[in-house]
Amino acid sequence: MLGPMRTRPSRPAADQRRLHRWENRTELPLATASLVFLAAYALRVLGTGLPPAVHDLCVALLLGCWLLFAADYAVRWRLSGEGPRFWVRHGLDTAVLLLPLLRPLRVVPVYEAVRRRHRRPRLNLYARVMSYAGLAALLLGFAGALAVYAAERSAEDSTIRTFGDAVWCVCATLATVGYGDAVPVTFLGRTVMVALMAGGLALLGAVTGSFASWLLQVFAEEGENTGRPPAS
Repeated sequence: MLGPMRTRPSRPAADQRRLHRWENRTELPLATASLVFLAAYALRVLGTGLPPAVHDLCVALLLGCWLLFAADYAVRWRLSGEGPRFWVRHGLDTAVLLLPLLRPLRVVPVYEAVRRRHRRPRLNLYARVMSYAGLAALLLGFAGALAVYAAERSAEDSTIRTFGDAVWCVCATLATVGYGDAVPVTFLGRTVMVALMAGGLALLGAVTGSFASWLLQVFAEEGENTGRPPAS
């Protein structure tokens, strides 16, 4: 008599489990590599008169971290089983691979994963959105200021000659103010600023929308508490 047949898990489900295990194992090392990449790039851009050995070390760290990012992208692409659709469905990861300075933004979801693992008290949804958007704006602004300063400091007719000028220009762009006293003149600098404009609008919309929703919730709860008829 034949025993009960064992059903194998479907390939998409198995692929997703393997992908999930890989992401859990690599999220912290890759987050550390992201911060190392940003620190090495900042040292290379801001460090004036660096010894050749330090300069070479920064270049080696940048290249090594990027190779780690590329290997992680290739493994997740293979484990996903999505084929070319992976490029579109994971657009942020694809953009991060092409523009490694965006990689530190991956630190934001890693922070949430660490909090879940340690079962720490979580903030409510609105506070989480505002805090994560603020952290993302800080990382994005610092990386953008480094890229703008590296592209503009030696350009002819540039108004961005110091890192402070680049920070001011980036802050004005992220805040959607745009004073116009410090503007990029190179193609790379302008491309970075266009990306920061889009990022600034998205982050500002997330923060203001979450704050407005939180206020509406607070007012609604106060109205419910004060508008109830007295108990008989």
